[in-house]
Amino acid sequence: MSKPPTPQRLPLRQTWPDAFVARYRAAGHWRGETFPGFLRERATRCAEVVAVVGGGARWTYAQLWAEAERIAAGLLAQGLVPGDRVVVQLGNIPEFIAVVCALFRAQLVPVYALPAHRLTEVAHFARKAEAAAYVCAERFDAFDYRALARDLQAEVPAVRRVFVVGAPAEFAAVASLDGPRTALPGDPDPQAVAFLQISGGSTGLSKLIPRTHDDYIYSFRASNALCGIDANSVYMVALPAAHNFPMSSPGFFGALYAGARVVLSPGPGPDVAFPLIAAERVTCVGLVPPLALLWADAAGKTAHDLSSLQVLQVGGAKLVPEAARRVVASLGCRLQQVFGMAEGLVNYTRLDDPDELVLTTQGRPISDDDEVLVVDDHGVPVTDGEVGHLLTRGPYTIRAYHNDAAANARSFTDDGFYRTGDMVQRLPSGHLIVQGRATDHINRAGEKISAEEIEDHLLAHPQVFDAAVVSIPDDFLGERSCAFVIPGDETPRPAELKAWVRGRGLAAFKVPDQIVFVDAFGTTAVGKISRRELRAQLRARFLEDQKDAG
Repeated sequence: MSKPPTPQRLPLRQTWPDAFVARYRAAGHWRGETFPGFLRERATRCAEVVAVVGGGARWTYAQLWAEAERIAAGLLAQGLVPGDRVVVQLGNIPEFIAVVCALFRAQLVPVYALPAHRLTEVAHFARKAEAAAYVCAERFDAFDYRALARDLQAEVPAVRRVFVVGAPAEFAAVASLDGPRTALPGDPDPQAVAFLQISGGSTGLSKLIPRTHDDYIYSFRASNALCGIDANSVYMVALPAAHNFPMSSPGFFGALYAGARVVLSPGPGPDVAFPLIAAERVTCVGLVPPLALLWADAAGKTAHDLSSLQVLQVGGAKLVPEAARRVVASLGCRLQQVFGMAEGLVNYTRLDDPDELVLTTQGRPISDDDEVLVVDDHGVPVTDGEVGHLLTRGPYTIRAYHNDAAANARSFTDDGFYRTGDMVQRLPSGHLIVQGRATDHINRAGEKISAEEIEDHLLAHPQVFDAAVVSIPDDFLGERSCAFVIPGDETPRPAELKAWVRGRGLAAFKVPDQIVFVDAFGTTAVGKISRRELRAQLRARFLEDQKDAG
């Protein structure tokens, strides 16, 4: 029986102009490496070295590669073909790394979803990527992803196959996948798209970010040198592994590239992570600011030996100087601030930077070929020390989103600079100080929330006349979300509106932290100024009211 014809899909591309390709190759940034190529080499050179620890498993590099080849051959035997896109939604378990490596080996394209995402987001990723399959866990944090898989296939019929880590129900078990190794393809073009990451979704549901083998491998290979990662390192993944930060800054991919050990923590709290640090002698971990403060508070009370920890990276949101000082004083290791984005540019404070720069800045770019512009509202460069919009281009910063012409027109200049949406100051040393977002993009403990997306869901409620969602400063979360709601004929209870948002298939972190009912937004608000200006007014009014009340 012949295989069905491959469906017509939008091609996956990430293209730099020829002159830039030549420049990045000449500089040694792009070396023609691929994910299956370097993983195969490590499986040979570091065969008996422990590569991945988690969930009771201890896989050597040889065992990880063998698992990847088994799963890769099994996926192709199940009818997938090279080039198919596969949504992956797994927690911090060894199978996450094995499945992703298997997809690379089979020339299938991972599309990363976070464990917290629900049907609305996962269906969006599947549609936008034109995915053919979905890989999930049986359960994670008490949520049954097989139910989500059923709903996903009903909503996006193109997702024809589902593979489950654990009890598969009516689907296929990842553990049982196998097939002929002779069917596996050769290594891909280093300039080919390796996977699709998701953006923070500052104007609605997330955009898809195509990353190539050449550009992404460069980012974590170069990060290793700046973060002190070598074959003797033990890197802990405490944040969700599908995030760009614990994946590549330097992340578990950087650790695997170095021949180091990756330790997967099933949760980020000190009660779970501290015993693993002590047992595995973890040397480096990346956290978001709220977790760093939680760890700092817990460090003085724990009986676990944390002395192996050499570098604590903090990123995903700005770590303010006072919080940075608390973290350094409590944990006793080197702090490294990280400021980056899934679209590309990553900044680090250097391990030998003066303490003042480490405490007060968010670092400087990885590469001498990272071009950074800080401009005013009219696109004119500002002088060092002035606040402006951050634009960038370079050897690992994308030139376009996938399948999103409108976003590309907004986000990229004609000469290839990416408009990050961040407001920064640049010091003469090149270090950046992040001042916030230019848009109403709420950064809640490192999770990015679109105000517009949540407003749309609130406005679907029959008793909501209008809604505006704003960010409110929060000492623990960095920012929390506050929804200002003009009710309809009857005023719903806040708990009802939160349940409404939660029930529409969104991640829990998108549910508004606070709901404030108001009679109106102001005489010049709705329809007469932009939503951005409206949100700014409401935020200012809320903070002023809090100040007066205090």
